[in-house]
Amino acid sequence: MERVKITMEFLFRASPTIVYKFLTTPSCLIRWFCDEVDIQGTTYQFVWSGSAEEAEVIEDIENELLRFHWLEADDDEEFLEFKIEKSPVTDETIVWITDFCDDDEVADQKQLWATQIEQLRKETGG
Repeated sequence: MERVKITMEFLFRASPTIVYKFLTTPSCLIRWFCDEVDIQGTTYQFVWSGSAEEAEVIEDIENELLRFHWLEADDDEEFLEFKIEKSPVTDETIVWITDFCDDDEVADQKQLWATQIEQLRKETGG
């Protein structure tokens, strides 16, 4: 199965600082992304329904960018990235998510992220 890169754009009324906090703080991550999280240095261990996955932070620019590499990924070039910008026109916060999935799972992966981001919007107030 071929792996493909997908990028999605989401708009928020919350500031980049608030969005970044919800991407990097355990007490915030469990409110929208996972059931549990443990952070040791640059390694995040995320738990969903009792199953744990570890990711290493490979790039971190406060309030702008967070990029993870899943430690069990088959391809070292794959990553999960959150890029955060402030729109100069609308003053909204724009979050671009880049992720990888099998080519027959693109629609499901996009739907999963849409659901996750909707929960993040509720938690951040917009």
